[in-house]
Amino acid sequence: MDTAACPRAGNAPAATAAPLPGVVLAALGMVFGDLATSPLYSLQEAFGVHGVRPTPGNVIGVISLAFWALVGVVSLKYVLLIMRADNNGEGGIMALLALARASLLDRPRLRWWVVMAGLTGAALFFGDSVITPAVSVLSAVEGLELAAPAMTPWVLPISVAILVALFALQRYGSARIGTLFGPVMLAWLLAAGVLGFNAMLRQPQVLAAVNPLRALEFFQRNGFAGFTTLGATVLVLTGAEALYADMGHFGARPIRVAWLVVALPCLLLSYFGQGAVLLLQPDAAVRPFYRMVPGWALYPMIALATAATVIASQAVISGAYSMVRSAIQLGYLPRMRVAQTSSRVRGQIYLPVVSGLLLLLVLAAVLGFRSSGALAAAFGIAVSGTMLVTTVLVVAVMRGVWRWSWWVVVPLGAAMLLVDLAFFAANLMKLGSGGWFPLVLGIAMLVVMATWRRGRELLFTRIRGEGVPLEPCMVSLSDHPPTRVPGTALFLTTEPALVPQALLHNLKHNKVLHERNVLLTVDILDAPRARAGERVSIESLGQGFHRIRARFGFAEEPDVLQALDACAAHGLGFDLMETTFFTSREDVIAGERTGMARWRDRLFAFLTRNALPATSFFRIPDNRLIEIGRRVAI
Repeated sequence: MDTAACPRAGNAPAATAAPLPGVVLAALGMVFGDLATSPLYSLQEAFGVHGVRPTPGNVIGVISLAFWALVGVVSLKYVLLIMRADNNGEGGIMALLALARASLLDRPRLRWWVVMAGLTGAALFFGDSVITPAVSVLSAVEGLELAAPAMTPWVLPISVAILVALFALQRYGSARIGTLFGPVMLAWLLAAGVLGFNAMLRQPQVLAAVNPLRALEFFQRNGFAGFTTLGATVLVLTGAEALYADMGHFGARPIRVAWLVVALPCLLLSYFGQGAVLLLQPDAAVRPFYRMVPGWALYPMIALATAATVIASQAVISGAYSMVRSAIQLGYLPRMRVAQTSSRVRGQIYLPVVSGLLLLLVLAAVLGFRSSGALAAAFGIAVSGTMLVTTVLVVAVMRGVWRWSWWVVVPLGAAMLLVDLAFFAANLMKLGSGGWFPLVLGIAMLVVMATWRRGRELLFTRIRGEGVPLEPCMVSLSDHPPTRVPGTALFLTTEPALVPQALLHNLKHNKVLHERNVLLTVDILDAPRARAGERVSIESLGQGFHRIRARFGFAEEPDVLQALDACAAHGLGFDLMETTFFTSREDVIAGERTGMARWRDRLFAFLTRNALPATSFFRIPDNRLIEIGRRVAI
């Protein structure tokens, strides 16, 4: 249905009343999986095919880049700045897009560009959701190549088996085992930190990397090769988006505490420890993380790493579900089935279509690239591209929502864009080595979202052009009243000012009108949840007609029956046994009209035919439904 723009920004309280330590532990399990497991592969890529030789100067320089990336990008940009941009307590790129576009209602051209930027970020995040499970699980299992070289041929089959099992369990949700995620991730981070600290004690000169001048010297010494190494350095930032995206589940404060007190110190110790190992053994550039692990602890550490990467994969898969649901609600993707997997935990959802598609693409990535090193080359574009789009959107929010002065927005935005563009440009150098993969996924996703959005606009324009205004129709019904039958007829409509097609067909073919007729429009807000007082609004039109607007946030599940229950408080009650729901379903075909390319018309028609019917999406009971179809050419 139509969307309404209701910008309401502010640091809303977290949706939890649990003690802070418990929420921090839960956040460690669900928010930091991606960031916490990046030490498994990031430095390996920095000194790999697309990196530099592990000389002492280069090692110190790369560790310095990693240190300042974590401090500058994650701590300052995300934790300090972007997490302020909550949309009524909700975070994530779709929430940020909703916030930014709602602030630009009076500037349609700029609003269009902001929307396209947001859709690009969402499309790249989908590519990230494919690569993260593949590279994370592979990098953990590849530890077997050091522990037992004879197991090398089994790395790929074991990784595939773990991933298939992970996706097979999606339909059951993670609520039952989710309580283990926090302790497991805490154990992983502490183990990585202790290993790094122990290695650092043997080579304390690695601490020189804290000096930012070492990073500048690295660029001066290596020139263009140093610049391309940024494509690997950005991998230490994988998962930074999750800090913002999961604010709706845990709140900003627990995530900030978890980052500053646990995750950041442990990650820095791990990277400095790997740097110390490389200073002692330059040939340890292949899987430097596992080179820190004593022989007796190698197998337990591989098991813990595998558990941590499975948790990281689950977190990004859940993030993909939430992103797709928000995109559906905001009108950027066709409707599809959303299953709630927990009655107690908000946000525990499962989308069968998305899960199946992700599984196929993840397996294609694993079997096609065959190693975490090859996948890491493809990973950076998705990560840096999403970060770049987030910066563009938050700059729009800084000016349009927070009303910050241009004197603050311009230099701050320019500094963030400079860093993000450097990371993104460095990753473009790896297009031929796998960087094309997330770009292809992102472009395909962007085409689908843009086509669906534009197709809906053309469809609604066609419906409005052919529609019959409601007010003259009401006058005609008053002058020539039809036969009335007992009961209530409820008509779903996207255009409350027009006569619903289903009502016209009922009058034309059945020659009758119900005693009470209700025109219901469902609006999806640019806020994650509708406030209690704005859930429904009712307008009496006379002659037994009423107009209802039911409002839901983009993070809610639209439930028409719930909205009808809310009408009772406004004096309009419903007896479902006496209520019949009428709706029209458009059979879209590619016509001769201009508006989109012919192939996009056909794509939109295909998406429309395969979309979940609005009646199922809005939870309308089938035994009380009459659906009337019609063909529309766009």
